Amino acid sequence: MKSVWINRLIGTPAGWGTVPLRLGAGIIFTAHGAQKLFGWFGGYGLEGTGQFMASLGLTPGYLMAALAGGAEFFGGLALLLGLIVRPAAAVLSFVMAVAIFSAHIGNGLFMSNNGYEFGLALLAISVALTISGAGRLSIDRALSTRLS
Repeated sequence: MKSVWINRLIGTPAGWGTVPLRLGAGIIFTAHGAQKLFGWFGGYGLEGTGQFMASLGLTPGYLMAALAGGAEFFGGLALLLGLIVRPAAAVLSFVMAVAIFSAHIGNGLFMSNNGYEFGLALLAISVALTISGAGRLSIDRALSTRLS
């Protein structure tokens, strides 16, 4: 019974089409998480990101920055590896919905105005991966095949 539950969580009928989605989104999410957590790639780190989040009403800002940064960094790594992709993508979907509605929705669609265009694309990818799973060339596929 336990393997049935795990197989539903990580099993994936998807083929090769999810691989470029996982890799592209995984790189982006990992990098954005590293900006929030560590200040890498021109980011502001936890302190600066926390102040920004608090200014949006997401309080306590430091905790919200840690949660969002952790979800993006570790969720992005999970997408890259193809490991626990459905749960990771579900969490990333939530993070992107919060980002869209708390920081970008009032600026319209386009990125040139700090709009929600980029967030919406990442949300769509995350939702698709939540539904489809990791697909081929993933640890999830290898594990679910062994459990079957």
